Amino acid sequence: MDNKELNSKTLEKELGWLQSVIETRFNLYFEQETSHKDIFEILPPNLDGDSSVYAEIIKYYKFSFSERLLIALTLAPHIKPRLLDIFFNKNKTTNRGFTEFGGIKGTTHGGFIPTGETAAFLIAGEDIGIKIELMHLLDTTHILFKHKILSLDDVKSSEPMLSGALVISEDYLDLFTFGIAKKPKFSSKFPASLVETSGDWNNLVLDKYAKEQVDNILSWVNNNHTILEKWNLKDVVKPGYRALFHGPPGTGKTLTAGLLGKSTGKEVYRIDVSMVTSKWVGETEKNLARVFDMAESKDWILFFDEADALFGKRTSTSSSQDRYANQEVSYLLQRTEEYPGVVILASNLKGNIDQAFTRRFQSIVYFKMPEAKDRLQLWEKAFGNNIDLDHEIKLDEIAKNYEISGGSIVNILKYCVTKAAQSGERLVTKAFLMEGIKNEMMKEGKTA
Repeated sequence: MDNKELNSKTLEKELGWLQSVIETRFNLYFEQETSHKDIFEILPPNLDGDSSVYAEIIKYYKFSFSERLLIALTLAPHIKPRLLDIFFNKNKTTNRGFTEFGGIKGTTHGGFIPTGETAAFLIAGEDIGIKIELMHLLDTTHILFKHKILSLDDVKSSEPMLSGALVISEDYLDLFTFGIAKKPKFSSKFPASLVETSGDWNNLVLDKYAKEQVDNILSWVNNNHTILEKWNLKDVVKPGYRALFHGPPGTGKTLTAGLLGKSTGKEVYRIDVSMVTSKWVGETEKNLARVFDMAESKDWILFFDEADALFGKRTSTSSSQDRYANQEVSYLLQRTEEYPGVVILASNLKGNIDQAFTRRFQSIVYFKMPEAKDRLQLWEKAFGNNIDLDHEIKLDEIAKNYEISGGSIVNILKYCVTKAAQSGERLVTKAFLMEGIKNEMMKEGKTA
């Protein structure tokens, strides 16, 4: 039996329990006949011996009656929305819904979407003491919210805090249904894409100092738990790690970020700065918050490419636009400082980054243009695999004569093999190679 089947059987029982609790709460509230004096008499399904992903997570966290009920309540709109239709009952006195039931109606979903108030009614009824205890469960510090299993939507300052929609995260919805967490899709709501590489550290050519700095990042990722927990330095040393990669395009900044992720088993997400920033006040902060919130729960490495567009120098506040821009930088500085994982900023020019950030970097790595001997390594690595080179091509001379980055060399390789395939042969001629070099030089305003 696969994960989907196991989860479906378990969720059928769990939602059956939720239905019993809802019916009992309504019977108690409206003083109708019921076999239970309290909802807590209705025990949740026994998960011993249940190997579904849902059951394993419930058992791992040792969730209580109320915590399991909150999860089941947020699952209902996605799996069995009719279970919540009872909350649409109207108060005959006011000819409207019961205030204490809470809930909202979605834009496209015709069913009932629970709020914090719905949870409070279901668990506490009219017991104010239990309701106050419940408010602790719905706090951002509680494990359900801290670990991004559930979330309670923000509300206007003038409205009750429990009136926000109570929702299950997409990740845990996927886990509880399909048995696996899907990769987040690149969109305006999630302006980040996964950085993957098929290469290894042999594909990267760095000078001694840059390599030492990168090794230090790698060491931190592998040993930070020991440093913070076993050595008990968490009150002295902040948990996160911030690094600046700067240098000309194509010198290995993105590749290094990808290799750090590959070596440590962590996913690396590149933030699309153009989609994060918004002309609307407060939207940039919201976009950043979504990325950081998701990243924290996944322990991702965050990679801000062309970071100076977002982490640039603050300006004098001569206009409201300047003030908003400075607000964004300050917010970003705060979230970067608080992030417990690795944040990498990449820029072509170090001087464009606000000094408030640079002071807080644990590593500043300069990716310089490779020297002739390093360029020769890059040429040999690129053209040494399954490529037939014209005997006229002398890679040592090419490396010596043309100051080209590793990224440009890969572009030249792609150009050459495309031309070779077009000609029907695997041979890379000197003419193809020189054309490729010329194209790359022209991009940088140089002549070959």
